[in-house]
Amino acid sequence: MDDLRQTIRDYVIKEYVEEGDETEIELQTPLISGGIVDSFSMVSLKRFLEKKYDIQIPDDEATPEAFDNV
Repeated sequence: MDDLRQTIRDYVIKEYVEEGDETEIELQTPLISGGIVDSFSMVSLKRFLEKKYDIQIPDDEATPEAFDNV
C-alpha cells in the first residue's frame, strides 16, 4: 500500500471507525456506499488531504464515486 492510501486508510479509521468496531478498511472497502463515510465526512477527508499534501482537489472531482474506496 502506498503512502497516500495508507494515510487515507489511517485517517478513515481514526475519524470514522468507532473504537472496538472490527470493520476492516482495505483498498476496495466501500467507504461511502458501505456507510463508513457520509457526505459531510467526505468533505472533511477532502480538506484533510488538501492540507496534508498541499494540493487542491477540484469540487467536480470530489464525487462520492471518487471517494468510495481508499
